[in-house]
Amino acid sequence: MKQRQKGFSLLEILVAMAIMAILGGIMVTQFMGQTEKAAMERLKGDLAALDSALTQYYTDNLNLPTTVQGLQALIVKPHIDPIPKNYPRRGYLQTLNDDPWGNPYQYIQPGEFGEYDIYSLGADGVEGGEGINADMGNWNIKEVIEQMKAQDN
Repeated sequence: MKQRQKGFSLLEILVAMAIMAILGGIMVTQFMGQTEKAAMERLKGDLAALDSALTQYYTDNLNLPTTVQGLQALIVKPHIDPIPKNYPRRGYLQTLNDDPWGNPYQYIQPGEFGEYDIYSLGADGVEGGEGINADMGNWNIKEVIEQMKAQDN
């Protein structure tokens, strides 16, 4: 008797590939925008951590780091005036993270919108912009997230 070789026909393979492509398309549309939402949530958390560290810096030293000293003053004791008198041995933060798009956070003291401004230049890394490319900081992050949610609905 002749033994018949078992396996899938070309038609069966093409049907299986078509089904996988359809399911893949459905999954992509379900998860689109999740990366942007995750980046915004990370940005919100980073800004809160920096704000908390700056508050502790002010509590200990009765002044804030200058724009020249920058956020680096939260990691390493500044050696330019005003030099903090009550600086903790390990600093206020272990590391200074970049924003979710790989750009350094910006810091200005005194700020345009408050006592100090901490902000990201957005996904494009350039001042200005809209949506995910907008400048987002401690003064407007909640509004930017709400606007992005409203656009999604």
